[in-house]
Amino acid sequence: MAAGSTIRTYFDGTWHDGNLAVMRAADHAMWLGSSVFDGARFFEGVAPDLDLHCARTNASARALMMTPTLSAEQMAEVIREGLEMFAPGAAVYIRPMYWAADGDETLIAPKPDSTCFAVSLEEIPMAPETIAATLTRTRFRRPVLENAVVNAKAGCLYPNNARMLREARSKGFSNALALDAMGNVAETATSNVFMVRDGTVFTPIPNGTFLAGITRARHISNMHADGIPVQECVLSYQDFEEADEVFLSGNMSKITPVTAFDTCQYQTGPVAKRVREMYWDWASGQR
Repeated sequence: MAAGSTIRTYFDGTWHDGNLAVMRAADHAMWLGSSVFDGARFFEGVAPDLDLHCARTNASARALMMTPTLSAEQMAEVIREGLEMFAPGAAVYIRPMYWAADGDETLIAPKPDSTCFAVSLEEIPMAPETIAATLTRTRFRRPVLENAVVNAKAGCLYPNNARMLREARSKGFSNALALDAMGNVAETATSNVFMVRDGTVFTPIPNGTFLAGITRARHISNMHADGIPVQECVLSYQDFEEADEVFLSGNMSKITPVTAFDTCQYQTGPVAKRVREMYWDWASGQR
């Protein structure tokens, strides 16, 4: 699925122009779902936390019983080589990925040493600061480790997120605020979530039902350094109904303010604006 205007693909040791076909019809991942990926960003000349995204790609592969073929350092080197092919000032979505070509003797489990690797670099502009999200409840929930590979950024998890998004958009909202199996708020269909009440920032505590994102961790670190109190805790829909402001954290846009949760209305608040400012300041210092 191509969303950007310019794509470059690394596969089999070589960079290619365009959205290269890399998977075969009988590959394990094609019919049994053994694929993982990660997402990083390149903008204004920097690729923040690229090393952490590469390391998580390898961790995701291992969670799906695949053997990574590159170290995180080698992966980052390949990606930086590809980024040099883009025009100055381009904003690029960085997507390293692994998938299994073969199954083991059971067929169902991937053969660990059949792991394939590719990188997709796709030119996609950063979202403008004025873009906001609206949230609604969803009947679909985040799974737990006992019945899904929630400890990986795995392609097989995303159809459930897609159901959440379709449901939300059918109700006139842009995203869904999802619960975990215990009935606590976990994240949205596409990103981690924060809320603010009386000057304190709250975010769902990582409990193994969702990936606590790299950008999420960066925001928390920046807020701590700035003296903004942050609490990771159990949250409910009622907590979000009583919030002063809500914002999302994800790799694609880094931070997105929320202006509605069902009938509740919010303004883009000072904390979200400050968090965005701090992230860009931190990222610019990584050049």
